[in-house]
Amino acid sequence: MLMSDGLLRVFWPYDLPRSTSPGVIVGWRNSELDLFVLSVLEDVEPRNVDNALRAGILFRNSPHPVSRIFTLCGRSAMHVLGSTNPREPPTTFNPSHLYVTTGPSLKVPRIFCPPETGISVQVIMFDRPHPTRMQYMSLTPISLALGDKPSTAEREGTVPDSIDAEEEREKARSEKLVGKLKLHTVVRHVPSQKEQALPLILNQVNCAFEMGKLMEKNSGLIGTRIKRSMSVGERVVESATTLWDFFALGIAYIFWQWLWPVITRGFVIWLVCHRAVAEIVLQVLEWRARPDAAALKDISATAQQVDIRLQQFCYWPIQYIKLRQRKDNWESVTNNHPDYIRFYNSLWLVANDVIIGIALGSYIIDNAHSVAQQINNVLSGYTVEGLQRTISWLMDWPAGLKLNNELAAFLGDLFLWVIEHWAACIANLQPYLPHVIYVIGCSSFAGASMPIALFSDLLSVLTVHIYSFYIASARIFNWQLTIIISLFHLFRGKKRNVLRNRIDSCDYDLDQLLLGTILFTVLFFLLPTVIVFYLTFASARMLIISLKATLDTCLAFLNHFPLFALMLRVKDSRRLPGGIHFELREEIDKSASAADPGSPPTVVSYIHLESIPLSLRAMFDQYFQLGHRLRKHYLSPRVILCLVTGRFVPPIHRRNLYSMQYSMLPARRAGMAEVWAQLMEKSSSSSSTAGSVAGVGGMGNGLLRVPNGFGQGDRRRGHR
Repeated sequence: MLMSDGLLRVFWPYDLPRSTSPGVIVGWRNSELDLFVLSVLEDVEPRNVDNALRAGILFRNSPHPVSRIFTLCGRSAMHVLGSTNPREPPTTFNPSHLYVTTGPSLKVPRIFCPPETGISVQVIMFDRPHPTRMQYMSLTPISLALGDKPSTAEREGTVPDSIDAEEEREKARSEKLVGKLKLHTVVRHVPSQKEQALPLILNQVNCAFEMGKLMEKNSGLIGTRIKRSMSVGERVVESATTLWDFFALGIAYIFWQWLWPVITRGFVIWLVCHRAVAEIVLQVLEWRARPDAAALKDISATAQQVDIRLQQFCYWPIQYIKLRQRKDNWESVTNNHPDYIRFYNSLWLVANDVIIGIALGSYIIDNAHSVAQQINNVLSGYTVEGLQRTISWLMDWPAGLKLNNELAAFLGDLFLWVIEHWAACIANLQPYLPHVIYVIGCSSFAGASMPIALFSDLLSVLTVHIYSFYIASARIFNWQLTIIISLFHLFRGKKRNVLRNRIDSCDYDLDQLLLGTILFTVLFFLLPTVIVFYLTFASARMLIISLKATLDTCLAFLNHFPLFALMLRVKDSRRLPGGIHFELREEIDKSASAADPGSPPTVVSYIHLESIPLSLRAMFDQYFQLGHRLRKHYLSPRVILCLVTGRFVPPIHRRNLYSMQYSMLPARRAGMAEVWAQLMEKSSSSSSTAGSVAGVGGMGNGLLRVPNGFGQGDRRRGHR
């Protein structure tokens, strides 16, 4: 319980009736001076409302046990907090029964609290979140990604790369520094009781609309003895007065009791069979020859895309079962709201992907030959003929640079010979290129992401000769640069100590110095020729990586773009809470001054409580993380040093590139037995519920449910 500190806090919803009729305020009493208003019941007496709360009449016909709401809000009972618009003006202030004035002309309630009481008044106004629209308030921003991802050290079957290891080290270092900072903090802020009670108050805010509507619906039962509600069987028998009603009920009974279980069982078996096929394909895509080897999905963009789609297919039944469980609880319980957004965002992305893919595939299929001709022209013009022209230009003093003619001719003839053989192989494949394009067009009906992934792999295959040229030129440049550096140390009378990783002095003979000097001079003058060829192929390799990065960016937008979350952000931002905000507003209550001109006016603080919508930065946080990883990989000093020295720059691991696309998928895929058990449990419960509702005559008598045990007293009292 909150302690009193001379400040009366009243949480009051904006959408409560502002009529001039007398009413009774009902809500939670968190402490003596901390009150939370749920509803205002008009035209009733406070004593009758208090008796109705004790007897549970106001909670009659609740869809779920009210005890769940009481537990969620941290209270054991509701109370009568006061009255609105009393017929006689109040004379004394009583915190156990407030007197509030409301009206159409008053935007905020006026609470009677004379200045001589020495109590300040603070009214926190808020808009009640609509639970059926999945609105709620939260202290922490809603998470659009699953939080069950293991760390790098916990991943099975994978070896962490340098980026993962660096991120883990940075995270551990930050946690260590935070721990040390806590130990050396002189002044510690101990959370007050009100701060600790804030999560419970937000739960009360989230439950205010649903509980208020339930009490308002049952307010007509206050002060009267209600006839016992009929059972399901009695209602069915009373309504079935004609032959057509009996016939319709019989058909419904046959369908729900005999046909529906067969349909659901057949659908579950069909789903599990497809799940088994998907599991086999996933095992093939994830197979590794050894722990540090790359799987097929780590090499091919198409395999990666198939893996993502199959994992989404495997996770959809589990997500749907979780969302169906929302029907078994109050709408005010917000545990499954992030799952709802993730599920429908995934469905929307797949639907949009298929729609775009159908349009793209139709164009590719109708124009397969022209598309193949354009691709052939581009490949021949840039990767074969253009590369031949560039190499021929490098062999003949490019841009006025005087290169070594013999070495340039040797390297140029070698690369031209490889290109000629590669062009001959490509020419043999050209007749089959329209068929390949047609197959890619057919794959578009599975989504636009499939042809994009296939084009990415096709680009890698058709430019493998440029990749080979880059590897060869980089290796030659690196070897030559390493030898030149070693000979430079020899020329200075030094050598590199590999064991101690330092430069030590060394005595060389005259012939060693002479031979080293000659080799150093020769290799140094041959270095510009090698650098020119290396820069050419390295630039071509970087251009291809940029093209593949563009295609991977398109795949990332098609697979992970927060489309549904953005729609909710525009349509109803209260469904995407990012925190809460208090805005202070003050208004002078002049009622006390009017009664006694000599008394000081009572100042009531009105505070507006509102939900902060999730920021766009938080929605696209995964994209920022991906950009950070790309920058750490390709723009880090280590990578630049590798490019300058000719060492191989490996492409970023596809696990890091596609990590955000797996952020909405669980870290551990549900097994076949688990999926079968959950689907069968859900289908059996659904069929039994539907069959009980469609039961005829007295078959539904045993299914009469008295909500929360509150109606037992009414049943014992019988009919009036």
